Amino acid sequence: MQLIQQFSDAELIHEYIHGQEYALEVLINRYKDKIYTSVYMLVKDKYLAEDIFQDAFLKMIKTIKEGRYAEQGKFLPWAIRVAHNLCMDHFRRTRNNIPVTLPDGQDIGCLFTTGELPSDGIERRQVHDSVRKLVESLPEEQMEVIVLRIYADLSFKEISELTGVSINTALGRMRYALINLRKSIDEKKMVLR
Repeated sequence: MQLIQQFSDAELIHEYIHGQEYALEVLINRYKDKIYTSVYMLVKDKYLAEDIFQDAFLKMIKTIKEGRYAEQGKFLPWAIRVAHNLCMDHFRRTRNNIPVTLPDGQDIGCLFTTGELPSDGIERRQVHDSVRKLVESLPEEQMEVIVLRIYADLSFKEISELTGVSINTALGRMRYALINLRKSIDEKKMVLR
């Protein structure tokens, strides 16, 4: 008998719908890192990302249980879309908040987040932090396509559907994002290993 970890996404959803709770756990474990990372890169706050990540899975579970999940064999793009929409909802709700800036020009929110990725070694953390800061410095549309392509591993077709732009626009945003990242790396004379 095939191990449940080797089941396709569609098979896991089918098993979950038919009472195998463990199937959902396998599905969540399969994609949690990609979904969480895409949320974190958009909201840039560890605790907020965890909240949105949990809300996204609760929404997905509810949708599946209510029989509204359209079986298309594309669970990850759907899950990323659910999480992305929750991020956009958060931004819409908080858009009217007035930012509080410290005397050195930093946003006060930087005092409450570490921004540090769990990894081994100071050097690796510094590289991750440098890359994250470079990505965050991009215009929003460029940052979004980088996050969805590199961190969430979505195709450009999936990105275009998720963001509501043409594939060519998504490709153009990626191209300009890479150009801007290279330019920033050169200007800062950074060495990324």
